[in-house]
Amino acid sequence: MVAHHNPVYPVRWDRENQCVMLIDQTRLPAEYTTIAIRNSTEMAQAIKTMIVRGAPAIGVAAAYGMALGAREIKVGNTTEFLAQLEAIAASLRQTRPTAVNLFWAIERMLKTAGDPSASVAEIQTQLLQTAQEIQAEDLQTCQAIGKHGAKVLPETPERLNLLTHCNAGALATAGYGTALGVVRSAWEQGRLNRVYADETRPRLQGAKLTAWECVQEGIPVTVITDNMAAHCMQQGMIHAVVVGADRISANGDTANKIGTYSVALAAKAHNIPFYVAAPLSTVDFKLAHGDEIPIEERDSTEVAQVGDTRITPEGVEYYNPAFDVTPAELIAAIITEKGAVTPEELITLGSEVRGRN
Repeated sequence: MVAHHNPVYPVRWDRENQCVMLIDQTRLPAEYTTIAIRNSTEMAQAIKTMIVRGAPAIGVAAAYGMALGAREIKVGNTTEFLAQLEAIAASLRQTRPTAVNLFWAIERMLKTAGDPSASVAEIQTQLLQTAQEIQAEDLQTCQAIGKHGAKVLPETPERLNLLTHCNAGALATAGYGTALGVVRSAWEQGRLNRVYADETRPRLQGAKLTAWECVQEGIPVTVITDNMAAHCMQQGMIHAVVVGADRISANGDTANKIGTYSVALAAKAHNIPFYVAAPLSTVDFKLAHGDEIPIEERDSTEVAQVGDTRITPEGVEYYNPAFDVTPAELIAAIITEKGAVTPEELITLGSEVRGRN
């Protein structure tokens, strides 16, 4: 195992070299490497190819992509500058359709750029500052989610066993994690016995990334295949499930990595609380229900092969949706930076927060 500097920051501004450093998540856990991103095209490619992944981390990366893109625009006229910046925003928007944080971060960057009195140079400086603010806020947000999440976990005589699906850790955020933020808080409080990490086919983010993060921090972790989760629940091995989210509709329906819905159904059947941990920026209040969330379909090679090894016969067809939607009624609470709420309370929390902004 390659040792690295703790904590993990998947997206980092390198002031000295004026570029963004990304941890290459496609190489973990075998190899811990970073990649320098110097322009918006490279950033769009990194998001698309999942070098950086996880909704909050994608949001931070897209914000930096906008800042890098702004620096490449060589015009003095603000109107012309904004037109070119909008084109950069459009290319970044096309990278991953489901994670709403991407769109939220891009809109916030465009709003920053929209100051009519600012010069191009001032806007370029301001955009980098805003990207750094988005990153710093996400870190604080995840720490708050962790704190609120630890409060709602069930009280048990023994220490907790928590099941998680996909990766919603430091690698998926600015550096602490949503679902794994809750896990970290429980661990710090001495309430956690073990994490069970679903391997999460077809990209194996649980087996590769969640397990890697837990090992780095000395948190006991057991990797199980996705189809073992219900069995583990039946055997009394799981006290609660905590997952992240890529987009949540106003009623609390939640899109997360494919396979989350079946975990939620199994948890319901075994009377185990199922929690979603996500910042309020992941809630898309414009969408009433989960069936309005666009679901990204990915390349068939993800299903056809593991690494470079083909595991299916020639001639078969594939279906590879990257996400599924868990209905609100299966969710015990949505844990946000403002506290844990039931899906029904989400809309109230959202209007309170938006009323203050």
